[in-house]
Amino acid sequence: MAGPRRPPGKKPRSEGTSGRDPKKLSQRVKTARGRTLSSTRWLERQLNDPFVSRAKLEGYRSRSAFKLIGIDDEFHLLKPGGRIVDLGAAPGGWSQVASRRTRADQGEGKVVAIDIHGVEPIAGVTILKQDFLEEGTPEALIEALGGDKADVVMSDMAAHATGHKQTDHLKIMALAEAALMFAREVLKPGGTFVCKVLRGGAENELLRQLKQDFRQVKHFKPEASREDSAELFLVALGFRGKGSGDSAG
Repeated sequence: MAGPRRPPGKKPRSEGTSGRDPKKLSQRVKTARGRTLSSTRWLERQLNDPFVSRAKLEGYRSRSAFKLIGIDDEFHLLKPGGRIVDLGAAPGGWSQVASRRTRADQGEGKVVAIDIHGVEPIAGVTILKQDFLEEGTPEALIEALGGDKADVVMSDMAAHATGHKQTDHLKIMALAEAALMFAREVLKPGGTFVCKVLRGGAENELLRQLKQDFRQVKHFKPEASREDSAELFLVALGFRGKGSGDSAG
């Protein structure tokens, strides 16, 4: 027996979608036993994040790879043959981007990743498992770069969040200032420094130092940074050379 006829030109509805395109529906996650509401929301956000999907599709270890891609598309920092330092590199998404764009994975550029945690091997990347603030690290890094200083020092480091905005802001600013101290030791004149910060009012001292050490300082929020996030990136261009900040008035 034939089923009921529908009016001409009218498409059937997808069951359970109220006529909406199923591809555009957000995935919802039920709160499971043992999972907190905040972790459920985090998982739900991950499942619906297009950059998480793209990272898997394009072979990047983290969605943050697309933050560096956005920064490089804007400022053209990762040139073929360049020498790049990635501070706090784990899990390695930024190092992957740097290796591909400098062609270090083809033997042209050099990328050194530094982290106190282990980082799985990446084509074209030298991995140093140590604290970048340890004595002797700048010398070890320059040796890993082939005896020359770096063209770019970059940091996507963030301290473990406490949930208290001002505390988290101060912690990430302390990391950014430590990264700048290290960059002064290993950057070649004309080089570039990139670091993540959180908006919150304590950036002024870091900006003052950057403006003394570099010819230009830019604020940039890549598309891959979530809209509700306070993070942005400082891109400092044209390193004046070691000691410039100390001698500047």
